[in-house]
Amino acid sequence: MGIWQSKQLQIDIMVLSKQSKAMLAAALGMLVAGRCFTPSAAPGRARSAVAMRAAQTDSIGVAAEKLSAAALPFMNEVKWDDQTFWTVPGADPIKWTKAIATIIDHGATMDPELVKAGCLAHSTAIKNAPTNGKITLGDLTACNAAIGRMMASVPESKTMDVYNAVKELVDPRVPPYLMSKVNEKAAHQAYDALVEFTQVVKDNPITPSYPATTVSSGSASSIDAAASNLGKAAYPFMKQVDWSDDLYGTTVPGSSKKTLDAIDKMLVMGMQMDSAALKDAAMAHVKAIEGMDAKGVMTEADFEAILAGIGKTVASVPAGSVMDVYNAIGGLASPVGIPQYVLSKQNPAEAMGAYGAFMDFKDTVREAQKKDRPADEWTMSANQNAVLISVIIFINVVGTALIR
Repeated sequence: MGIWQSKQLQIDIMVLSKQSKAMLAAALGMLVAGRCFTPSAAPGRARSAVAMRAAQTDSIGVAAEKLSAAALPFMNEVKWDDQTFWTVPGADPIKWTKAIATIIDHGATMDPELVKAGCLAHSTAIKNAPTNGKITLGDLTACNAAIGRMMASVPESKTMDVYNAVKELVDPRVPPYLMSKVNEKAAHQAYDALVEFTQVVKDNPITPSYPATTVSSGSASSIDAAASNLGKAAYPFMKQVDWSDDLYGTTVPGSSKKTLDAIDKMLVMGMQMDSAALKDAAMAHVKAIEGMDAKGVMTEADFEAILAGIGKTVASVPAGSVMDVYNAIGGLASPVGIPQYVLSKQNPAEAMGAYGAFMDFKDTVREAQKKDRPADEWTMSANQNAVLISVIIFINVVGTALIR
C-alpha cells in the first residue's frame, strides 16, 4: 500500500492537472487511512468473488495495463525508501484530521467488494516488494486497475472534495522539489498515460452495492451498551488529552519496510471486517471529526458512537488477524516507548478510570466475536485483546498518525 501511495503521490503533486490530481490523491488518501470497506464473508468465497470481478477484462483494466507500462520506468527510478515519502507536508494534526474525514467519507461511498480487491492488490504488492520499494509491472497494473474501479464507483464530487481538502495542506514548494529529484521526461510520460487513464475511469462508472451486516442484533446491542458505558467513563480522560500535540504529527517509528509490513496486516484485517459495520464506524468518525472543537475534542455522543463502531468491526474479525495487527503495531510502538510516553502526559486517575471501563468493553467485544465467529479459534489473552483494541481506538481517533 505505502509503496503505491508514495509513487502515485509523487506523480500527483509533480505533474497532474486538477482533475487527474483529484483522482490519485483521493485514492491514496483513502488507502493511507486504511479504510477497507469490505464484506466479511468466508475468506475463500470472498477472495474468489473479488478475484473474478477484479480480473475481468474491462476498459479500466486495459487502460491500467497501458498506464502501468508507461509509468513503470518513472516509478522504479525513484528511491522509495527515502524519508521524504514518510513525511506529510504541513503536519498539523487538527487540519489533517479534518482532511481525513473527507477521505474516510470518500472511501465509505465506494463499492466494498472493489475496495477489497484494491486492498488485496496492495497487500500482494507489499509482500512482493524488495527492500528498495520497487514494484513489478504485474503488481503495479493490479493496483492501478483496482484503484480505477474503486474511483469509478464513487461520485466525482466526492473525489474533488478529497482533492480540495488535501491540496490546502500541501506546501506549493513541494511539487518542484520532488520534480527536481526525478527524470522529468519519465515523469511526463507517466503523466500523459495517467490523464488518459482518468478519462477511461470517468467514462466507465460503476454502480456500488452494499451488503447487509453479518453482526448479529444481539451482539450489536451488547456492544452499543458497553460503548455507552465506556464513553461516559472515558470522556473526562479523552477531553484532557492535547490532540494538537506534535506527537500526532510525527512519522510512525521504525523502518519504511517494517511500517509497510504493519500496514499490510491492517489491510488484511480490514478485508475481513463486516463491511456494513465498518461503513457505519467510518461515518461515525466523519461525524465526530466534523463536530470536534478547535482543540480536536469530539462530543461525548460522537465518542460513544465511535467506540460502538470500532467494537463491532473488531468483533467481526478472526482472532488470528487481530493478533497479526497487535504484534505488528506493538513492534513499531513498544520498542521506542510510545505507550509509556503517552501515559506520562495524562492524568493518572482519569486514565485508570477509563482503563477500568475499557476492560468491561473489551470483554463484551470478545464475547460478541466468539458468538458470531464460533469457527474461529480464540487465542488472544485478555491483556492482548485489551491492548489491541486500544491501539485500534487510538489509530481511529487520531487518524493522522497513520499517514505520518
